[in-house]
Amino acid sequence: MIYESLPVTQFRSGYTLNVNNMSEPRNYKTEAIIIKKTKLGEADRILTLYTPRLGKIQAVAKSIRQPKSKMSGHLELLTFSMVSLARGKNLATVTGSQTINSFLPIKNDLKLTAYALYVIELVNQFTGEHIEDHALFKLLLDVLEKLCSEKNRDMILRYFEVKLLDNVGYRPQLRQCVSCRAQLKPTINSFCPGAGGMLCPDCKHINHFCYPISVNAVKILRLLQGCNYNTISRLKINTELDLEIERLLRIYIKFLLEKEIKSVSWLDTIKKQAEKIQ
Repeated sequence: MIYESLPVTQFRSGYTLNVNNMSEPRNYKTEAIIIKKTKLGEADRILTLYTPRLGKIQAVAKSIRQPKSKMSGHLELLTFSMVSLARGKNLATVTGSQTINSFLPIKNDLKLTAYALYVIELVNQFTGEHIEDHALFKLLLDVLEKLCSEKNRDMILRYFEVKLLDNVGYRPQLRQCVSCRAQLKPTINSFCPGAGGMLCPDCKHINHFCYPISVNAVKILRLLQGCNYNTISRLKINTELDLEIERLLRIYIKFLLEKEIKSVSWLDTIKKQAEKIQ
């Protein structure tokens, strides 16, 4: 893969683009996954791009909504492209693009599209602009590729959610009580979003907003935290356990973002429709 080399200044755990450095070239290229698009005027769009070296950036794609636009196919949502940009006063302008991976299996399957839209919405909500995070870019690209080829799509989502939380600094504590620091015993403990992890039976009364979690659910979540996808893909869990883990992760994500993820309701609707057909 080709990455642009640009002057940067350090920002927390990543890097932020030094927009004040006059030595930066006006025209540049970067690999990017299109994670959001917004209409602008009659024919333009503002694209939100997630890149390996520049983090999340926004750029204007002029005349892209016109029928004869040559770039439109390369800048669709959920497309991995090489994008040429020109710096502007406020936003960069897209000057060219070439598709690297269009993820056609995702776009040709309504259920897969719903999964992928959920993934990119999480990335958009949990990231700030111009913060380099190559590990998160790689995770996003890897998950989109896996959605195209793997069968256990729900486990891919659980894997992504847990690794995303790790990456952005919200890794939940799953091995000891966050209140008394005692190692958790193999019994019904509780998950507390506000405390960032588990509460033992003796401490669960300290927070009314905690949720019981089974021993097996804790085991799966620990595996998701500590193992690579090759190990995770071999897990076989029943529907009840999968729904328990999904529910707890959604509760935690909603607490962190302080709002609902818009794509969740559509994802659930599509999944229910698919179950009826089966």
